Amino acid sequence: MARRATVALAAILLSTSGLGGAAMAQQQQDWFVPGQGQGGAQQQRPAQAPAQRPAQQQQRPAQRAVQPNPAPLPPGEQPPAAVIGIVDVPEVQRQSTAFNGVREEIEKRRAKLNDDLQKEQARWRDEQQALAAQRASLSPEDLRTKERDLQDRVQDAQKIFRDRSRAIEQAAQGSLMEIEQALAVVIRQVASSRKVNLVLPRPLVIFNEPPFDLTPEVATQLNKILKSVTVPPEDAPAPAAANNNQRPAQNSNQGQQNRRN
Repeated sequence: MARRATVALAAILLSTSGLGGAAMAQQQQDWFVPGQGQGGAQQQRPAQAPAQRPAQQQQRPAQRAVQPNPAPLPPGEQPPAAVIGIVDVPEVQRQSTAFNGVREEIEKRRAKLNDDLQKEQARWRDEQQALAAQRASLSPEDLRTKERDLQDRVQDAQKIFRDRSRAIEQAAQGSLMEIEQALAVVIRQVASSRKVNLVLPRPLVIFNEPPFDLTPEVATQLNKILKSVTVPPEDAPAPAAANNNQRPAQNSNQGQQNRRN
C-alpha cells in the first residue's frame, strides 16, 4: 500500500513541478454562415430518419445481453488496519535544494534561448529590409536567389531553436525523474519509521491532525540524500547566424555560373 501511494505522489511531483515546456497550441474556428446549405439539410433529414431507426432498434437487444452473476471468490486475506500518513509534495519541492537548483538552471537556459531567438528574429527583419531596399537594383534572378536564401536560413534557424527547446525540456524531465526516484525512497523510509502503511498526498485530504503529516521529515531526509542534481549540458547547435555569410557567397557563385551557361 505504501508503495502504491509513493507512486501516486511521484505522479503529482511530475504534474506540479512547473518544469514542463509550455507547448503552443493552435486553435481553429469553424465559422457559421447563415442561410448557407440549410435547404438541402432539411430535405435529407426525413429520408434518413426512417432508414436509420429500424437498424438501431434491431441492434439494441444484441448489445444489452444480460451478464450472469460471477461466482463468488474464496475468502481472501484481510488487509491490515490503515495507518495513514500525509505528504505535501509541493512543500517538499519548495524545501528541496535539488529541485530548486534544477528549476533555476532550466529557467536560465530558457531565458538564454529566448534571447537568442529575439536576436535572430531582429537579424531576419534587418535582412528583409535590406533586401527590399536592393529590389530596384537587382535582376529578377538575383532577387529570387537572395529571397530563397533568406527563407532557407530562416527555416534552418527555426529548426535549431526547436531542437534546443526540446533538449531543454528533456533535460528538465530527466533531472526531475531523478528527484522523483529519490523522493519515493525517502517516503518509504519515513513511512516505515512511523509504522505507516498508507501515504496520501495532501490535496486529497481536507483536514488532518499534525501528527499525520510526514512532510517535514520527508523534506529534511530528501535534502540529506539528494542535495543537488546535475542537469545534462545543453549541446546547442551552432547559431544560424554563423552560417549567414556562407550561403550568400555560395548562391551568388551559383547564380554567376548559371548566367555564364
